[in-house]
Parts: sequence; C-alpha cells; structure tokens
Amino acid sequence: MKKHLQHDLDDLKKDILTMGSLVEESINKAIASLVHRRPELASEVSAGDEAIDRKELAIEDKCLKMLALHQPVAGDLRFIIGCIKVNNDLERMGDHAQAIAERATYLATHAPIEAQIDFQRMVVKVQSMVKRGLDALVNLDAELARAVSREDDEVDAYHKQMFAELQDLMRRDADTVERAVHTLSVVRHLERIADLATNIAEDIVFMVEGEVIRHHSTEPSRSTRFPNGRAR
Repeated sequence: MKKHLQHDLDDLKKDILTMGSLVEESINKAIASLVHRRPELASEVSAGDEAIDRKELAIEDKCLKMLALHQPVAGDLRFIIGCIKVNNDLERMGDHAQAIAERATYLATHAPIEAQIDFQRMVVKVQSMVKRGLDALVNLDAELARAVSREDDEVDAYHKQMFAELQDLMRRDADTVERAVHTLSVVRHLERIADLATNIAEDIVFMVEGEVIRHHSTEPSRSTRFPNGRAR
C-alpha cells in the first residue's frame, strides 16, 4: 500500500508542477501582451485558460481519490491537502492572467496614458513572487516560501500608490477615464496574483512543516502546528 501511495504522490507532484508551469506561462504572456502592446499574446492567454481549467479538475479528482483509497496520515496527508489548495490558487491565478489579457487587448488599441506610476517595478515583483513560489514548491523549500510571503506587502504598497495616482489622473483629465479604469483593473489583478502567490507560499510551509502561517502570523508561538497530521 505504501509503495502505491508513494507512486501516486510522485505523480501528483509532477501534475501540480505542470499546472504551475502552465499558469506561470499564462501570467508572463498576459504581462507581455500589456507591456509590449501585443494583442496576439492576449489571445494565446485566453486560448490556454481552458487547458488550465481541465488540469485543475484532473488534479482535484486525483487528490480526492488518493484520500479515499490510501487514507494517508502525517506528512503525506498534509502534502495532498496542500496540493488541493495550491491547485485551486493556481487556477485562480490563471483567471487573473486572462483578465489582464482582456484589458491588454483594449489598451493596445488606445494611446498610452501619461501617469507617474511605477508599473514596471510592480510587474517584476509579481513575476518574481510567482517564479520563486513555484521554485519553493518544486523543492518543498519552506524557507524560500516564507521569503515569498513577506514580499506581499511590497506589492500592496505599489497597488496603493498606483491607485492614488490613476485616481488623481482621472480627476485632472476626463479623457483618460476609460483607459485609467482598465489600467486600474490590471493593477488590481496583479495584486491578486501576488496574494495567491503568498497563499501558495503559506501552503508550502504547511506541507513541509505542518505549520499554519496565514494572516502574517510567522512566529511559531502564534501559529498552529500539525504534528503527525493532527491539529493541536
């Protein structure tokens, strides 16, 4: 029984990493379609979203079957539960990438707005969080996962700054309102992708250490540990 479980766990890890690669590619294409004003890339993102949805359902089904057939405990149980959560977060990332691609298609056909926003730094930070989060997943690296979760505040600060600047621009120039609204939507979707990367990082810590670090509770004394797969 243990041998069959290990085989299924190895297959599950491969599937979740494949899902991660699909989503990361979708996010990068959506951002490239926006930054480089390439609507054809946005079309590729929309076309690829169906594959992400199918993969998400297949992984969820595999996890539920493993729970029913193998009745895993301790670290194996945490890993499967963590994969269910990561799988869902990855699919939601894909949805946000598609939404960014839709906004990029509109913005590519209109003149760029003139606003003092540090959009590039936010994009780089979000892409880095996604990549490093997936690296932490590949290697089940709790230390790297914790580092990723700490970066979310920086993205929130970028989001707040750009929201204020774009809001001010709309007050000053009514002609920019529609383009600014689309840009605000992009910024919001990027911020949500960073939130989901943080969720995944927290799930990795749970997988590896059995420790819940949600809500920025990173001190061991404030978090909940699950030794041997049981809540305490």
